[in-house]
Amino acid sequence: MAEFIARQERFPVVGSTNDVVRGWLAEGTPEVCLALADAQSAGRGRDGRSWQAPVGGALLLSLGFRPTWLSAEHAWRLAATVSLAMADAAEEAAGLQDGAIRLKWPNDLVVETHAGPAVPVAPQRATEVRKLAGVLGETSGLGTDDPRVVVGIGVNTDWAAAAFPPDLAGTMTSLREASHGRPIDHGGLLDGFLGRLEVRIEALRGGRFDVADWTGRQLTTGRDVDLVAPDGSVSTVRAVGVDVASGALVVDDPAAPLGERPVLVGEIRHARVGV
Repeated sequence: MAEFIARQERFPVVGSTNDVVRGWLAEGTPEVCLALADAQSAGRGRDGRSWQAPVGGALLLSLGFRPTWLSAEHAWRLAATVSLAMADAAEEAAGLQDGAIRLKWPNDLVVETHAGPAVPVAPQRATEVRKLAGVLGETSGLGTDDPRVVVGIGVNTDWAAAAFPPDLAGTMTSLREASHGRPIDHGGLLDGFLGRLEVRIEALRGGRFDVADWTGRQLTTGRDVDLVAPDGSVSTVRAVGVDVASGALVVDDPAAPLGERPVLVGEIRHARVGV
């Protein structure tokens, strides 16, 4: 167990690792606490969507923080930091080049893959964005003397494309597929992740957030994005960047004073990325 982890437990099957960690924090468990599961029966993503992976097909974990050392307006940086640490570790575990794993705002890990076979008359093939990992951050008590942040992440690891759920097969991938069949060592991936996370969390405690890596990995920037509002309505906007102060997505808006406006995570249900 990494030295900066105060409590760590692995479960063969659990409803949701986020729920486990939230319960620990409510009981007074100090940060950083970590729950891992071989399988989840009630895993979820943003907006309450269900999410499940086969045993051995994903690395499933949640981390609990008590960020009294972090301002409430910067609490989003915990989930971003978890994503960056996992991106680094996953690239090493799968033998991918640096920067191959990107972030789809706000924090999901994705890779770009070529669509269709390579042919001599069309060497510049279109690319597809495939989801590699989902990240879910949940907070309570921000701005009080007992802030709590839970960050859950599920990484598709040794999961063959033939076994992908039919309704998701066209939009997801795994480290196994991204590395063209390379075996993925869960233990090595976890160790690599925790080692990188410890360094990044210590930096964050000292007021240093890796702005360059977070902005540099943003696949959303420069693309059309469908923003799904809480009522289900959809608006298509052009993403022009991210705001390092608030974590917001910055989009074109001719009606805004400077021609741009920020979109906060809590304002929408979902963001779909175009090409």
